Amino acid sequence: MDISLKLQQSEEDYIHACIRGEQWAQRKIYEDNFGYMLPVCLRYATDESEAMDILHEGFIKVYRHISKYTPGTSLTAWIRRIMVNAAIDYYRKQSKRRTTDLDTVYDMTDNEPDIISQISADEILKAMQKLTPSYRTVFNLYVVEGYSHREIAKELGITESTSRSNLVKARGKLRAAIQVMYKN
Repeated sequence: MDISLKLQQSEEDYIHACIRGEQWAQRKIYEDNFGYMLPVCLRYATDESEAMDILHEGFIKVYRHISKYTPGTSLTAWIRRIMVNAAIDYYRKQSKRRTTDLDTVYDMTDNEPDIISQISADEILKAMQKLTPSYRTVFNLYVVEGYSHREIAKELGITESTSRSNLVKARGKLRAAIQVMYKN
């Protein structure tokens, strides 16, 4: 009698096991991607607890829609896209957006030296987490994810001008927060 054991599982094996609802495969996908996805969620969250909520909601969506994943493409990129969408959904549920007219937006340029190069990524993340949810979400979608203002407006149910306004305000508030950290 010949018995052979498969010592290594392929990505496709994990996907099929997830589709069948097997917890070991779900755990493996979670553990393999947790370290990549938490920083994505942290950029959209106020704190680590909120980021974990987004992360867990995102993984629930991953497991629910894993049958839509196309094997051979980047699973990590596919999961990342779901995490960004989970953050957008979280924002929609949690946010009571207050918007301001573009008339109240100020030009926030200055000629001070570049302090970004002198602070750590953790300090930048902490400054981002102090932004209001609407400013933080627009900033992340535009600057980090590369969305256009039209796409942001559609995703968040706001106008393009509100998206632009929120981005300007987010940049100004980030600049001020970072300058305060730098001076301390």
